[in-house]
Amino acid sequence: MNFIIALENALKQNKNPENAFAMAKYMKNNFPFFGIKTEERRRILKEIWKENKQEVTENAREIAVALYSKQEREFQYCAIEILIKELKGNYKKEDIQLIEKLIGTNSWWDSVDTIAKYILGEYLLEFPLETKNIIERFSKSENMWLNRSAILFQLNYKQKTDTAFLFSECLRQAHSKEFFIQKAIGWALREYAKTNPEAVKNFVLNHNLKPLSTKEALKNICYP
Repeated sequence: MNFIIALENALKQNKNPENAFAMAKYMKNNFPFFGIKTEERRRILKEIWKENKQEVTENAREIAVALYSKQEREFQYCAIEILIKELKGNYKKEDIQLIEKLIGTNSWWDSVDTIAKYILGEYLLEFPLETKNIIERFSKSENMWLNRSAILFQLNYKQKTDTAFLFSECLRQAHSKEFFIQKAIGWALREYAKTNPEAVKNFVLNHNLKPLSTKEALKNICYP
């Protein structure tokens, strides 16, 4: 594909070994980087995307999978940003298979959280009747990143948040010893507290959440 070739060449031409070392270290050396910071990476992507607009629009899913198979982390960031824009309002029911695959591939908080909030969350807004079965399956999975996604998918919902569903997911994972699950519970509740602080406060104070989840959830709430 012309787009992928052009993107790969541009990223290689703009690599920065010093930045790459620091970025890999920040991500616990789970992935290699070109060392291109977010603003510059998005500029490069936007330019090449514009030059290959039709190709990207017609092949967004295939391009994302191809980019995800490459080593450097910037490829995965580009794949996610392409899907966020190209699939919004154009999801197909079977896209949940792609979403689940991406969550479970090269998994770390930086990719998973963005997918959960902007892709899984948007998909479930377009297919609300699928929410219960998909989130229950993710919650019961042995894959911790699917569990985390089940907690975080409503991050961008605000007034559209299903409060009972959010609280039930938090309780389902409340006893997890995983840092990333405890943190996700606190983050999801803290975000919803911007819309409904009383509900979050009452929920947290009446349930035995882990200390980290409680601390994160109540971070911006004043209570006696």
